[in-house]
Amino acid sequence: MASKSSKPKPDLERALSYRLHLLHKLTDQESQRAYLAGSGLSLSDSRCLGAVGAFEPLSVNDLARRALLDKAQASRAAQSLVGMGLLLKEDCPNDGRGVVLTLSDKGRTAWRRTMSLIQQRNQGIFGCLSEPEQAQLSTMFDRLIAHARETAAPLTKP
Repeated sequence: MASKSSKPKPDLERALSYRLHLLHKLTDQESQRAYLAGSGLSLSDSRCLGAVGAFEPLSVNDLARRALLDKAQASRAAQSLVGMGLLLKEDCPNDGRGVVLTLSDKGRTAWRRTMSLIQQRNQGIFGCLSEPEQAQLSTMFDRLIAHARETAAPLTKP
């Protein structure tokens, strides 16, 4: 027989990390559909194309950081985008082993289309909030992100 605790169970569905992850998954599912339909690109490819267009030139490590992907995912997406002719890959002048990624002319056209899809998705997600609520949420996210960066302990491998 299980013992009954006098402490109430925590409500997982009210936890910030749970709610953010749920929103992330729901928006990713819809984004994947929108990007495939609108550009033929996967979600990872779209994120990488968006990051390179916004921050070029990028190394694969910088791409992973900017696109919020692990290095292997970023590397696969970069290879895919190079193969489609959307990215150019050149040897890094500072590191003989590294490469630098930039948009090709075809990639710049695809980047503009992808950014338009991203803006449409953003408007769809925020459509249930008034403009003042959107601004307030953005400010709150900025504060939460800054606080999390300040208080996060560095990751260590076990």
